[in-house]
Amino acid sequence: MSTNPLIELHKHGQSFWYDNINRPLVTSGELKRLVEEDGLRGVTSNPTIFEKAITESDAYDEEFSQVVKAGGEFSAATVTTALTTSDIKQGCDIMRPVYDESGGLDGYVSLEVAPDLAHDTESTIKQAMELHKSVNRKNLMIKVPATPAGIPVITKLISEGICVNVTLMFSTDTYADVAEAYIKGLEQRHAAGNSIKEVCSVASIFVSRVDTKIDKHLEAKIAAATDEAEKEKIRGLLGKTAIANSKVMYEEYTKLYSDTNERWQKLKAQDANPQRLLWASTSTKNPALPDTYYVEALIGKDTVDTMPPATVNAFRDHGKVAATLEQNMEGAHETLRQVTAAGIDLDKAMQELQDEGVASFAKSFENLKEALVNKHKSLSMTTAATSD
Repeated sequence: MSTNPLIELHKHGQSFWYDNINRPLVTSGELKRLVEEDGLRGVTSNPTIFEKAITESDAYDEEFSQVVKAGGEFSAATVTTALTTSDIKQGCDIMRPVYDESGGLDGYVSLEVAPDLAHDTESTIKQAMELHKSVNRKNLMIKVPATPAGIPVITKLISEGICVNVTLMFSTDTYADVAEAYIKGLEQRHAAGNSIKEVCSVASIFVSRVDTKIDKHLEAKIAAATDEAEKEKIRGLLGKTAIANSKVMYEEYTKLYSDTNERWQKLKAQDANPQRLLWASTSTKNPALPDTYYVEALIGKDTVDTMPPATVNAFRDHGKVAATLEQNMEGAHETLRQVTAAGIDLDKAMQELQDEGVASFAKSFENLKEALVNKHKSLSMTTAATSD
């Protein structure tokens, strides 16, 4: 019997999470199967996933109709929260055995705050608290964007004992801010006399989107170059930035949570958990690259890889498992140096990626609310016609 590469990841200290959730997934037994047969250890969601799930399926119609029949003033935002938290609750219940078995390290289901709040600290804190209370599951993670307004949210939620998945992280500088916010939250919670043992967090680094953006800039540099040797040098950087960026971030992680960091050691003595790095956006956008490219390149201990369905299927079928994450760290630094030398402003590009990510999720959120408004009008008209 052949070994399942998805299960093999865990032997290298990496947890496989699923970047997808919808009503059929949690009600059909498929999520439970992923846990039992593929070694699934967590689930992530985002506004785009929920937009697709709710607008492209009739699985939510019955629950939606109940909301319409209940009458009262219709709020698309409220209904969106009701539909999504229903899936999240069921997902948490299915993943709870993993949470218990791992001692609270894995088994989480992530639910994101509304992306239109990404630049509003107080409103994000308020909604995060409400979502945490509404779902009422120990293995819920609240997703908070790593925007400047989101950084203080991390500290506040962690200090309140709420587990956090920090999303839309691209640059090393942003990671430094995120890690500081997490540690500060643990320190505040401990200082208040509360246990920090069950507080958990992941910091989500978006991977393939980095290459999608940087490679466009590199292609432009290749087109503009007149020297063939220069063209070839730049061409050799294509598809390399995202992995290099992730490796350098992991290097920072290992320094931060090392035995030589006294600040961390004080928290570790109180059974604190390090904030693991999570590789997000691990599907391959460039058809010239293998479909398991990013997963295979970033396998290492104390990390999480959340994969969308197509990547899960590809990796299960032909993924190669090896401890690759800590290989050739100097090469990763050199790649980033060469990208910069080619005239690419990495700091600017990473900020653009975060801004685009926030805008994309906000657009999905608005599309979903608009679809629900239209659906409400249609059902209301049908209900009225039936009663006449």
